[in-house]
Amino acid sequence: MKKPKPDFTQVAFRIAQQAAHLEEPTTVIVETLSPKAAAGRKGGLKGGNARAEKLTPAERTASAQKAARKRWEKESA
Repeated sequence: MKKPKPDFTQVAFRIAQQAAHLEEPTTVIVETLSPKAAAGRKGGLKGGNARAEKLTPAERTASAQKAARKRWEKESA
């Protein structure tokens, strides 16, 4: 489970402590994606646009109408 993000006052206090040299600066650990995860993300980013380009305008309209119906069904349920 992820830790909750610190609120604004906590961040401001930590920055003030670091500026006054009362606390050591924290190092930020950047999580890098594995090659497989990066490839999946790349495909996911371009997938919807590539699919939309291949559909005819009538197919895009039908797909959008179907999605809108599903959204409205969720709200009323």
